[in-house]
Amino acid sequence: MSVVMQDLTKGNPAKLIMMFTIPLVIGYLVQQLYNISDTLVVGQTLGVKSLAAVGATGSIQFLVMGFVQGFSSGMSIITAQRFGAHDMNGVRQSYATSIIAGIIMSVILTALSLAFINPLLRLMQTPADIFVEARVFIAIILAGTIATMGYNIISNAMRAVGDSKAPLYYLIVGMIFNITVELILILKFGWGVEGAAFATVMAQFVSIAASHWHISRYTDTLHLTWADFKLPKGELRQHMLAGVPMGFQQSIIAIGSVTLAAAVNTLGTDAVAANTAASKVDQIIIMVVMSFGVTMATYTAQNFGAGQYGRILQGVKVALAMGMIVGTILGVLEIAFGRDLVTLFVGQGQHEVMDLAQLYFWANGPLYAILATLFVLRYTLQGLGDVKTPTLAGVGEMVVRSVAAFSLVVWFGFFGASLANPLAWIGSLIFLVPAWIKVVRQLKQKIATEEVTPEAIPELD
Repeated sequence: MSVVMQDLTKGNPAKLIMMFTIPLVIGYLVQQLYNISDTLVVGQTLGVKSLAAVGATGSIQFLVMGFVQGFSSGMSIITAQRFGAHDMNGVRQSYATSIIAGIIMSVILTALSLAFINPLLRLMQTPADIFVEARVFIAIILAGTIATMGYNIISNAMRAVGDSKAPLYYLIVGMIFNITVELILILKFGWGVEGAAFATVMAQFVSIAASHWHISRYTDTLHLTWADFKLPKGELRQHMLAGVPMGFQQSIIAIGSVTLAAAVNTLGTDAVAANTAASKVDQIIIMVVMSFGVTMATYTAQNFGAGQYGRILQGVKVALAMGMIVGTILGVLEIAFGRDLVTLFVGQGQHEVMDLAQLYFWANGPLYAILATLFVLRYTLQGLGDVKTPTLAGVGEMVVRSVAAFSLVVWFGFFGASLANPLAWIGSLIFLVPAWIKVVRQLKQKIATEEVTPEAIPELD
């Protein structure tokens, strides 16, 4: 039995984008429950210090796991382009290559990240009273990097061929496993933050197993044989060249987040706890808005492979409108109700933490429309094969976030540090908007003269 994959090169762009995005939104929300369940259970059962310890490692997780997500997404662009071109042998070969590249990169990342845990925590000025717990938690998470890599590769491959529903189903399976095991390890066996970390890693392996079962039974397009792992010359290099820059781009952004966390750490444990709890609420909205961008990576790559360049321009207009409207609405809701959500993580009575969290929401909530624009343009350019511009945009985001965090925290305290994020989004758009305007102009010229070729798009100058 096989499942019909979604061909995004035919049909109404608005309907296709919305229907592809909805499962992504739900999936990313479920993905956040992995981290939220950690902070929720830890905050309610182990206390504010343990919550701060888990939260203090968030930027390190982003540094490594952001690379993993970007690396796997970059390789899946090749898979999606081949699917759009109806090259099914090439699709399977791309998926097999991604698996090999993922294993290699996981070994490298695990070794490097475990070696630098202590220096990174000290660099971030992690408070002494939470240092040990933070180190234990992040060490276990980083040791399970291959699980994160595996899940991202298999889910991105399914999305590349137009299936955004199956990754959601098996993510939910992993999430249920995660929460169940986490509660057992912490409440019954008293494992503390170690239990939260182990449950998260184990749950990702469960999601991988379930996703692989789905592919082997239902998805002929990605059903691999040993012959698919016999790679032609240059195949591994091509995928590495697509994946590494996008992974590096995500890590560059994460470096800015590490710097921001370091600035917040100077304000004490309450500020770290407030930043941790508010960030969890914030991440829910970011994932929703980012879903429109992720959809555009697959939509653009498939239409690029099929030579449907006019549909790319149509799709970007639709995605920008949808993303900006949704971002604005969610920003208003965050400001109005975010404080109530924070109580889920810190409990009642933590008034200082809750007051600081509300400042975070005022700094970020009004500007999610800008973030939506950033995601749609960044992922569209990546779908076209442009890795240079999004990387430069990542550098701009990192620099602005880092400079703003340490300068504004001196003048405005926690509110100043919270402003670093929206300012960083603007810093990224300084690179993305001119690049996209140039691409639009050249695409229109080439479409009009019927001179567009697949090879021309990534190198538009």
